[in-house]
Amino acid sequence: MSRINKNVILALLTLTSSAFLLFQLYYYKHYLSAKNGTGLSKSKGSRIGFDSTQWRAVKKFIMLTSSQNVPVFLIDPLILELINKDFEQLKNTSHGSTSECQFFCVPRDFTTFALRYHLWKNEEGWFRIAENMGFQCLKIESKDPRLDGIDSLSGTEIPLHYICRLANHAIHLVVFHERSGNYLWHGHLRLKGHMDRKFVPFRKLRFGRYPGAFDRPALQQITVDGLEVFIPKDPVHFLEEIPHSRFIECRYKEARAFFQQYLDDNTVEAMAFRKNAKELLQLAAKTLKKLGVRFWLSSGTCLGWYRQCNIIPYSKDVDLGIFIQDYKSDIISAFQDVGLPLKHKFGKVEDSLELSFQGKDDIKLDIFFFYEETDHMWNGGTQAKTGKKFKYLFPKFTLCWTEFVDMKIHVPCETIEYIEANYGPYIWIQGRIIPEMQCWRLPKCRMSGGRLWQSSKALSLSCLRSSNMTRKIFTNTRERWRQQNVNSAFAKLRKLIPTHPPDKKLSKNETLRLAMRYINFLVKVLGEQTLQQTGVASQGNILGLFPQGSHLPDRTLLGDYQVPSLDPSHSIA
Repeated sequence: MSRINKNVILALLTLTSSAFLLFQLYYYKHYLSAKNGTGLSKSKGSRIGFDSTQWRAVKKFIMLTSSQNVPVFLIDPLILELINKDFEQLKNTSHGSTSECQFFCVPRDFTTFALRYHLWKNEEGWFRIAENMGFQCLKIESKDPRLDGIDSLSGTEIPLHYICRLANHAIHLVVFHERSGNYLWHGHLRLKGHMDRKFVPFRKLRFGRYPGAFDRPALQQITVDGLEVFIPKDPVHFLEEIPHSRFIECRYKEARAFFQQYLDDNTVEAMAFRKNAKELLQLAAKTLKKLGVRFWLSSGTCLGWYRQCNIIPYSKDVDLGIFIQDYKSDIISAFQDVGLPLKHKFGKVEDSLELSFQGKDDIKLDIFFFYEETDHMWNGGTQAKTGKKFKYLFPKFTLCWTEFVDMKIHVPCETIEYIEANYGPYIWIQGRIIPEMQCWRLPKCRMSGGRLWQSSKALSLSCLRSSNMTRKIFTNTRERWRQQNVNSAFAKLRKLIPTHPPDKKLSKNETLRLAMRYINFLVKVLGEQTLQQTGVASQGNILGLFPQGSHLPDRTLLGDYQVPSLDPSHSIA
């Protein structure tokens, strides 16, 4: 009996000792290691979380970019939000002083970095080394939209995105390109036919669903989870830009087609107006940005951007839109301080406000304020002579960035719906909108609150019914106007060309041929005069007009025209 008791006691002591040892091991692992930053195996240097797939992928990517001098910076929204919460603490953190992975070890499928493409010197070499380090990389390219306005270069492709996968984590490298409006642009991530659509979960990407535009960020270097990385100096501003960064290009191809049908106005007056309108728009943008007021291109200025990628030379004003909730009481004084006096103020803040400022050379800046309802938006208009108020209805719209006259500026994302709400369907396509013929200029009106309001929905119906007739009228008017100009030009040309007999009727082809011969004859006469007077200029090279000599028909006009010979005392002006 005593032997049994001794065995039981021995067994109990053994179990108790084992339990105590297990408790010590648990306490050491979960409390002391967390406090001192050491694990069970000091030889491996393990720290809490630093063995995660995410951290190792980021570390390897940073080693790769640092060794190749690729200037990447962190733009991952999830990581930047976490960093922003402990920003002051991180700025004072030195390399290797952290014992717990708090940021790069957060569960996620991607970590997003960016680079400015013009600073990247060794793209192909970097791509090859990345694959040698174990990354599987996918490169997405597309046509450079900055060259769409240049026919000979419009097919040039540029890199837009890199996705490099390591184990179960992927690095998304967004390639930013410089734009003439002093901002950064990234392209749409669009997979081509041969690419693996299961390479990564593309739908979870935060960048690349559409092109985006960002202010050029200043950068600073900090230590995050023991890794040296660059981030935007103002992470809050960058994070605020992300959900509103969508960018749409001007339609350069359609603009070229438009100018093939309707010749561009390149007169001195038109060029001067465009220059002054551009300066006025830049001044207005700078003033509103300083106030923190969102705005967008509206009315005729928006139409010019969408239809011809330029300012409409006969519009005579610059039009902007502002949401009424963004109105600030010091807008008027801010514009007056920069030399734009208030010309008109219609309506009130709570009801159809509209402001008009006077720029130089009689160019106006019109600002329309938009009011939001449940299912639509509207802005008000007031007839200056009668004081009647009109209400213009618009479908709801959002704002996108675009580039216009070398500026990053907002336009309605739903541009075509916005323009048709303003001008009616089809009419805006015409080269010059003629006010007397626009159905939207002669609307049916309805009463609202004792005031006269214009219903653009009624307009749309009337415009749709008369759209075919309107297009026919504009086509006939345009052709008639073009034919009249051609006939007038030939009539003036016929008066300048001497014929024999004088009343001989010439066809247009005959007029052009004889005009070329007449010019050739005058060039030779001027050449002979110059040789006799100075002995310098050669025949057919007057004032440098024909540097290679005249290549017009060799036949002289003496056989075709009865033109008196000129002696050196005569001059031709």
